[in-house]
Amino acid sequence: MLSADLALPGSLPAPAVVVRTPYGKTGERQSERAAVFARGGYAAVLVDVRGRGDSDGVFEPYRNDGPDGAEVIAWAAGQEWCTGDVATYGASYPGRIQWLTALERPPALRAMVCLVTPSDPFAEIPTGLPTPMHINWHRLTDGRMPQYRDNTDWMTVYRHRPLLTMDEAAGFVSPNWRAELRHRTLDDWWESVRYQHRIGEVEVPVMHISGWYDDEEIGTPANFAAMVAAGRPGQRLLMGPWGHNVNTSRTVGEIDFGPDALIDLDATVLAFLDEHVKGVRPEPRPAPVRIFVMGANQWRDADTWPPSDAPSATYYLSSGGHANSRFGDGRLVPSPTDAEEPPDEWTHDPDRPVPFITDASSAQIGGPDDYHGIESRGDVLVFTSDPLVEPLEIIGPVSVIAHVSTSAADTDIMAKLIDLHPGSFAQRLCDGMVRLRYRNGFGQEQPVTPGEVYQVRIPMWDTCVRLPAGHRLRLEIASSAFPKYDVNLGTGGDMISETEGVTATNRLWHTPGRPSRLLLNRRPTR
Repeated sequence: MLSADLALPGSLPAPAVVVRTPYGKTGERQSERAAVFARGGYAAVLVDVRGRGDSDGVFEPYRNDGPDGAEVIAWAAGQEWCTGDVATYGASYPGRIQWLTALERPPALRAMVCLVTPSDPFAEIPTGLPTPMHINWHRLTDGRMPQYRDNTDWMTVYRHRPLLTMDEAAGFVSPNWRAELRHRTLDDWWESVRYQHRIGEVEVPVMHISGWYDDEEIGTPANFAAMVAAGRPGQRLLMGPWGHNVNTSRTVGEIDFGPDALIDLDATVLAFLDEHVKGVRPEPRPAPVRIFVMGANQWRDADTWPPSDAPSATYYLSSGGHANSRFGDGRLVPSPTDAEEPPDEWTHDPDRPVPFITDASSAQIGGPDDYHGIESRGDVLVFTSDPLVEPLEIIGPVSVIAHVSTSAADTDIMAKLIDLHPGSFAQRLCDGMVRLRYRNGFGQEQPVTPGEVYQVRIPMWDTCVRLPAGHRLRLEIASSAFPKYDVNLGTGGDMISETEGVTATNRLWHTPGRPSRLLLNRRPTR
């Protein structure tokens, strides 16, 4: 039995909006959400997912949420207070389970509003393992009600080895954490919780909402693009200057995105539902894409993502072989080198990983943080452009093609894009990584031959920012970003049971035959 709370509008019957959550259907936030829908003329149906809150059963993250969601939609559609038309709404976990439900093709489903939606396994965390910080989430959802977490020294927990017993280091035992650790390739165990490889089967209009600093941002524009490519009408993309908790503050970290950063998101969502559930045609009709340009601090409409007027561009990595730290000779240049430049070399010590700046909670991992201090480390390669002579907008996906080798049996290659301000504030824009054993995907682990040079593509997600004249682009390359990702011990062995690592000597090549480069979409402005 699944437990639901209802908030009904004054006029019945009405279309319903189903919100399913593992975080508790009661409380201030959910009460406010239900009231918004009821005032808008919708019956709000708030449901605890299986095994959480007041619902029966055992909580197994995502595994039962597709079929369960379809049954909830069918139940709501059949009630006398419902017109038979149902939409869904939810953020984060409740965003992803809408997709799993939609794959069940419930006949009454008319539209979805998916906020900060997680992707398929390994898309956001391409290490083959859950991030160490995910144990924080497992603690939150251990038991039927949200658990208190602030009495734990999480940074010490994240340093615990082996990974398999990190739950014990946090003071509990999590079968769900341990099950994920044991499935390090994309085997059949994951099939029931995947949706992006089948996204074309979903036929309803979807409003896709996220922020440029959402730590699960990659799924939102990717899902929008996939639905558009599948020819599904009614798709909307809304991206703001926000973290995982969208539209709650005009500031993220040290950056204030201005008075326009916050919008009437409730009105935007209701207008979308009115159009696709009630058949109310908006005037004027909104653009498919609405994005906030950071730096310019303004909203902009577009027909596609990325916008068609932001063509692709390439910056090439160059140095005399000493790009180590911000004091080195690494440069980002607009043309490939015609010289046989020596490779840059750095040492990865598993016991001294490069920090990723973040609070200890898994609620928000990183933001527009200042990496100026971390760039003083010799195990961070730094490549910097000349100062911009005119403003430059970077709008769209970012990636790096890197030619690398390692002395170890495995290593990680991290890439981070930085907006370097004239005052030396090194603002993180986006980042990504590749674990060499998964360089060709997650179907299977592949051996790494020490000394062999591999070409790898590092997806760094998306950004949308204007860099003023005088700013510089910067790219960091390293082999760790802790605790965002687990530290690669370099043995090539069993990642979840090992406790001791080896020091790796890694190299990055940038020659005519091996042109390491940064790929992005840019738009010069005057």
